Amino acid sequence: MDYSLIASMMGRLWSPIAAVGSHWQGRSNVQIAVAIAASSIVPSKPRVSIQIYKNNHSHDMIYGSKAFALSFLGTDQLDYLHRFGFVSGRDKDKLESVPYHTASTGSPILDACWGYMDCRVVNAMDGGDMTCFLGEVLDGRTWSRSGPMWWPDVRRTMPREWNDEWDAKIAGEIALSQERMERIDYSPWKP
Repeated sequence: MDYSLIASMMGRLWSPIAAVGSHWQGRSNVQIAVAIAASSIVPSKPRVSIQIYKNNHSHDMIYGSKAFALSFLGTDQLDYLHRFGFVSGRDKDKLESVPYHTASTGSPILDACWGYMDCRVVNAMDGGDMTCFLGEVLDGRTWSRSGPMWWPDVRRTMPREWNDEWDAKIAGEIALSQERMERIDYSPWKP
């Protein structure tokens, strides 16, 4: 497959940027996600799906706790993108000195964000290098009218050194994903 033939389409499939919060075994963590989709047309049963790479610290936390929260970043929160998306929660407490609260799932929700959704995992699909989690939205709010942050806009406004740092980080992740993509576990997810 010649990726250049679909690159412009793939670049438009990003969702708003969210800090995905998780809490498991006494630890809380957040990571940045840009692969989030509405997964229900029934207003009384809202659902979202997120894709979390297995190498991310949050993956096992979400899988183990069967819960996550989405804190959608506002356009003025570029510092959170760098703080939560460029380092692993294995290496440091990314929530240290960041104001947040929890709702019914116990997952961290950023106090200052565009809006949030607190979710319980109802199913998961193995994708080899990542897991697609389907979450039932238990609670949520939109707090700001300014609008959420979008990845294509951020790439144009990030400092050059952040873009370089991201490119180096993602190159390593792509190599790891290429090794894992074909190793899909087809057994059903057991909640």
